[in-house]
This record gives sequence, C-alpha cells and structure tokens, in this order.
Amino acid sequence: MNIVLISCDTLRADRLGCYGYHRPTSPHIDEIAGQGALFLNAFGADIPTEPVHTTLFTGRLGLETGIVAHGAHPRTLAKDAPWLPQILWEAGFTTAACDNLYKLKEWFARGFVYYLNTVSRRRWIDGADVNARAEEWLRTYVRKKEREPFFLFLHYWDTHTPYLPPEEYVRLFYSGDPFSPHHQGMERVRAQPLYPFFHEYHYRHLGPVTDPQYINALYDAEVRYLDERIGELDHLLAELGLVDDTLLILMGDHGESLDEHDIYWDHAGLYEATVKVPLIIRWPGRVPPGTRVEGMVQHVDLFPTILEAAGIEVPRGLPGQSLWPLIEGAPSRHTRLYHAECNWQAARALRTAEWKLIYNIDPWVYDRPPLELYHLPTDPQETKNLAESEAAVAKELFGELLAWVEQNLAGRVDPLKETLATVGIPAVARLERTLAKWGLTWAEWIQRPDLSRLSLEYAPVRR
Repeated sequence: MNIVLISCDTLRADRLGCYGYHRPTSPHIDEIAGQGALFLNAFGADIPTEPVHTTLFTGRLGLETGIVAHGAHPRTLAKDAPWLPQILWEAGFTTAACDNLYKLKEWFARGFVYYLNTVSRRRWIDGADVNARAEEWLRTYVRKKEREPFFLFLHYWDTHTPYLPPEEYVRLFYSGDPFSPHHQGMERVRAQPLYPFFHEYHYRHLGPVTDPQYINALYDAEVRYLDERIGELDHLLAELGLVDDTLLILMGDHGESLDEHDIYWDHAGLYEATVKVPLIIRWPGRVPPGTRVEGMVQHVDLFPTILEAAGIEVPRGLPGQSLWPLIEGAPSRHTRLYHAECNWQAARALRTAEWKLIYNIDPWVYDRPPLELYHLPTDPQETKNLAESEAAVAKELFGELLAWVEQNLAGRVDPLKETLATVGIPAVARLERTLAKWGLTWAEWIQRPDLSRLSLEYAPVRR
C-alpha cells in the first residue's frame, strides 16, 4: 500500500461543498469525499500550523511534546520523540515530502528520505509548485522496477493569506467594485491595533480595498484554486495507476476567521471558524464510498489510523483513536475535545457535543472575557456567551478543563505558561519588526494607534 497525506493550510470546512457550502469552491474535493469517508466533526487541538503538524506526526498533544506555540517559543521537539515519517521509513516505506515547514522548524524534515522544499522566492507558496515537485517525484518513483510502498506528505498554502488567486478565479465569486468609496466595511478593520502587521503582509498586496466581502471572495477563490490543484494531483495518481492501492488522507490544519468575532482573515481564536477542519479518507476497497462519520475526531487520531493501516503496531497510551472503527460505524470514544492556541493570544477550550468553554488566559489586544461558553446546537456561530447565565455549566466545564490539563501535564512544566513567561505572546515579535519600518515600538503604537502616523503603501500582486 501507499499513503498520501495532504495538509491544506488554513482551509475551513464550511467553505467546501461537501460540508454544505453553496458556492462552487470544491468540485474535485467533493468528488474525493464521495469516493471515501467524510468526517463531519473534525477539529484541531493545538493550533496553528507548527503545533498542528507536530501533533500530526507525533500523535501527541502539545502538553506532552511541549510544542504549543507558533513562531518564537522556548521549546524544541525532543530528538527521540516518536515521529510518523521515521516510523514508516523504519517499517519499509519510502518517505517523501513536498513541504516547507523545515524552514520554520528543523524537526519537520525528520524521517523523510526525500524532502522537496517548496519554499518560494515569492511571498506565498503556489499549489502549482507543490504539484510540480510531487509529479516529478511520483513519475520517478513509478519508473523504478522494484518499488517499496511510499508515504508522501503534501502541504498546500493557497488558502493562507495574502489571498492572491488568479483573476479568473476571483470573477467566479465577486463582480462588484472592491475599491468603491461607497463601501464602509473596512473602517472597523483599520481601527484594530494589529492593522499595521496585516497591512504589511496582506492588505497592501490587494490594493486599497473598501469592501470586506471582496476579501471573503478572494478566500473562496483561493479554495477553488486549491481544489483544482488537488484535482490535478488526483488525476496524476490515476494516470500512474496508484489510486487503488493508495490510502489518501486530505485534511485542513486549521480554519480561518473571515470576519467573525472581530478577527479578520486570520486564524486566531478557538471559535468554530478556526478549529473545525475538513477531513476526508479514501482507500478503495477499504473505505466504502459515501461514508459519513458524525463522531468527534481530531488530528491526533490520524497517527494511530495511519499506523494501523500500514500494519504497524500502535504504541500504547496515545491520546488519539484509530478512525477505522468509526468508518465501520462505531461511535467515537471522544466525548470531550481539547483546544489550545498560543500565537496572537493564549487560550484553551473544552468542548462536548453540546457545549464549548473557552478559557482566555491572555487575550492580549482582543477584547475577550476570561470565560466564554457557547451552546453549539442552538448557537453554532458562537454569538451568545452564556458564561454568566449558565454559570453552573461554565464552572463545571472550567474545573474539568483545569483538571484535564493537570492530568496530562503529569507534573511537567506547562509549556503554554512557560512560553508566556519567557517570550510573551509569540506574534508580538513579528508585529514589532513591522512597526520598526515606521520607527515605532509596540509600546508607542498601542498608546496611540493612529494610521496617519504610518506611510501605508500598496503593491498589488496577482498570480
């Protein structure tokens, strides 16, 4: 057998047709979902990108690995930490990655015999570049007369900011004038103290946009562009005769807040827009087409699922569950799920099928109360904080969350609190570097966040 694991960075589940979205963003992904199992309630645990993929390849949560933050943080992954690509290589798989996470942290290259770095001289990574490297490797692999099974990891970034899809994709989702002075929707965005950073790395590439719906449409256009790259890859697998003997897993690492909760085009916050992700598993002959799985699952479940499929003994004591029983109709053993973030803010959350409690440890510049409680069946958009009106529920879940953290730390130092104590909110350093362009410090800026102090420029770019 072969394994192809596809990570789609910043891909929201609810922006795909197979998850009910009404716009034509994902015909190829929808087709793959129809050929296998679609997990309707898949979620991230530690977010964003660095902790997600560390969890993915270790099968362990950040409380155990120590990797809970993105960017600057005081921890590195232990050299002897079990690592999925290494385990598969030792079991006889040829391992390859089309990825650039090695640029962020060295451990993402561990265990790969072939690491095809997709780092680009441009600001963004184009899915076409990922496919070009994957195609060259796959064709070379197939030409070999004697072949080991392979594990191929592909990491696509198209749905991450700065949202620069080709113009023909934009026209599918937007027909107005994004720069019209009649629009007023960007005023709230520009009033945020984080605006200088997001202008530098996002808005200036788009031009002086006045309509926020245009930026939402750009995200949809990027989803469609990504979908076509996924379609190209799948057609290549079919052409090379690899589909029938290949376990294909397609997932999002985290979602994206588009304009919810005063978070604009970023993946901060432990709300559904960010923590609910797509997950699709296809394996002809093993996964019945059209399978739909309702139970709650997380990234941590993929580690034992892949090992079991490869015939490798699954280590004891993992927090994840194999997904094969769920595909066959068994219920999920996750009755509670844990979420955490440490990038633009620091927070933890505990969810059940009915409730989600968010504990805002350090909301930084975001206006967040210490506790947020949402009743998900009646308020899926998380608009009504019930922490006060349902105080008994909030107290019970908060106690459960604290006890769960202590139990899983097992006496170790809390890596999230260690990060806050040593480097603070990790993203601050990036914001400070941006402000330095205008000769400002964060302390000066936050006292008087007036955009007139900045000489904002626009440099529109298109692929």
